[in-house]
Amino acid sequence: MNPDLSKLQPYPFEKLAALKAECRPPQDLPHIALSIGEPKHPAPEVALQPLRENLDAINNYPLTKGVPELRQAIANWLQTRFSLPTGAVNVDDQIIPVNGTREALFAFAQAVVERSDDALVLMPNPFYQIYEGAAYLAGATPYFYATTRDNNYQPDFDAIPEDIWQRCQLIYVCTPGNPTGAVISEAVLVKLIEKSKQYDFIIASDECYSEIYFDGVKPAGLLQAAVNSGNGDFKNCVVFHSLSKRSNLPGMRSGFVAGDAGVMKAFLLFRTYHGCAMPPVHQLASIAAWSDEAHVEQNRQLYQDKFDTVLAILAPVCEAQKPDAGFYLWLHTDIDDADFAQQLFHQQNVTVLPGSYLSRDVDGQNPGNHHVRMALVAPFDECIEAANRIKQFIETL
Repeated sequence: MNPDLSKLQPYPFEKLAALKAECRPPQDLPHIALSIGEPKHPAPEVALQPLRENLDAINNYPLTKGVPELRQAIANWLQTRFSLPTGAVNVDDQIIPVNGTREALFAFAQAVVERSDDALVLMPNPFYQIYEGAAYLAGATPYFYATTRDNNYQPDFDAIPEDIWQRCQLIYVCTPGNPTGAVISEAVLVKLIEKSKQYDFIIASDECYSEIYFDGVKPAGLLQAAVNSGNGDFKNCVVFHSLSKRSNLPGMRSGFVAGDAGVMKAFLLFRTYHGCAMPPVHQLASIAAWSDEAHVEQNRQLYQDKFDTVLAILAPVCEAQKPDAGFYLWLHTDIDDADFAQQLFHQQNVTVLPGSYLSRDVDGQNPGNHHVRMALVAPFDECIEAANRIKQFIETL
């Protein structure tokens, strides 16, 4: 067996299942799950129609690189969404369609990390667990940089020691953040790009929540920061985007990776052997989804309405705040986060995820402590019911 497998910790939802196993929630209250970030809004018809009409495409092997029409649709979307110049993204060597960002974020580290005893992969803390597993199985060591309440959940890249940057081969950033919802500013991204040039590491920017934002404030993207700072060839910069959150298509497993042509060439070689080409019919549906913004605007409004209503319900009992973007409510708790989650499930049959399950202890501190993650992905009425139950629970503490 691969010895690095022993370094992997239980996935958060395994720990959550064990925590809940000790409880017997009230049977008269239907269960409401706010723990998993699986969008429940209807999938857009603009994507479903190509799926229905092109089932015969299943007879063909897909191209790892994707059809040119899909890469062009992605380039058009990137250039429009992030105000990039026309032609800024080369469809031939700077875009690869992938089967969702989860597998791509993991596979990327396997392709770009050079195994060595001192290799580091940097990642936020709390974080999306795939980053850690990707680092270990690529033969590197994770290094966690904290995003805490004291700093509005923003990374402080200036606080990372120089010797860490010297060993860094890859850094994962997540903006908007999972689980915090914090957005990294363009100015900070530019500073990180400069560090990547100085110390020669790759930036993998996980931007799969970028289209769920509020009050018209669009999160900046890494490629946008690169172009605006004079890095027009996206040196060391790679972004990951998905249709799962933007278009409510989590089961279609469709996303893309784009950026530095040299890095993308190596990643394409890896994927050619990895055998993860997107099915042809999914490519056709993805072209339609990336080419339409109407359904994205409607989806964004649904989340806006849910956050406004849920926060109004919780305001009298806690300091819940709307995130910069995304669909997670990163709620600070006065009691231990695992106790909060367990008691809430036991008393109200509502499942949330303890923040410490999404974090690691570093220097005796866990930045996820006293936080729980709530995914407002369920239908509106269900989210409101959950908010009222959470309010009742907090009033008992």
